Amino acid sequence: MATLKAIRKRIGSVRNTQQITKAMKMVSAAKLRRAQESAVQARPYAEKMTELLKNVAARVSSEAHPLLTAREEKRVHLVLFTSDRGLCGGYNTNLIRAAETFIRQQSGDKEIELTLVGRKGADYFRRRGAKIADRYIDILYKAADELAAQIAQKLISRFISGETDAVYILYSRFRSALSQTPTLEKLLPVALAQTSDADAQQQTEYLYEPGVAQLLASLLPRITDVALQRALLEATASEHGARMTAMESATGNAAKMIGSLTLQMNRARQASITRELLEIVGTAEALK
Repeated sequence: MATLKAIRKRIGSVRNTQQITKAMKMVSAAKLRRAQESAVQARPYAEKMTELLKNVAARVSSEAHPLLTAREEKRVHLVLFTSDRGLCGGYNTNLIRAAETFIRQQSGDKEIELTLVGRKGADYFRRRGAKIADRYIDILYKAADELAAQIAQKLISRFISGETDAVYILYSRFRSALSQTPTLEKLLPVALAQTSDADAQQQTEYLYEPGVAQLLASLLPRITDVALQRALLEATASEHGARMTAMESATGNAAKMIGSLTLQMNRARQASITRELLEIVGTAEALK
């Protein structure tokens, strides 16, 4: 059995750890509120942008703009959003597992290239020798709109030049502090809405100024930028939610461990007192 001194030392160590996890939980909870508000507020704008794009794109062919042109997917680009720091439960593990599943599902003759947002994903795939085009770290210290615009510009340039045939994004969609869902979406080429003959007859005709081509030239890069910005905001909220949940669980586990160690300490102290009493009684009997 461990000595009283060792048990007391361990209880002190667990208490210090509990204070750290409790503080991290409170910090994550505060950051989560702001991140959740940003992610939720970005959804209506992104949905309206998508609706507008489908409305315009439904009236043109896929040759109207390079970002609408679909081609055989021989070179596939995956943008993976992970966190820079750990201590957030299975958040990064689930995303990396989903990325590996996506890569395995691609046929053997396809070339897979990665853009990694977040240190955890970047370090993981760098160690495994994956083909990495770009990596972005310390993302929490950068404005989401500026970072999204930077990533979008490079992806659009690669797609238009033919360096890649399709771009997918993989991020964690925030649902609640307890639930974050890895989500895979196709970013490029921008998919045209499939409309039936009945829907086509019911569609209202619009007049575009200066014209559909000019509108698409402005709208398509913007919708790509918005999709990446939304993914960044969702990923940030998911990270804080996962970390808050993990730290809350760790704090609870520390409390249980302290209770168990305290019980063990009391038993050890009682055993020590009993042993000393027996020694005193034994000594007194021997002196008679």
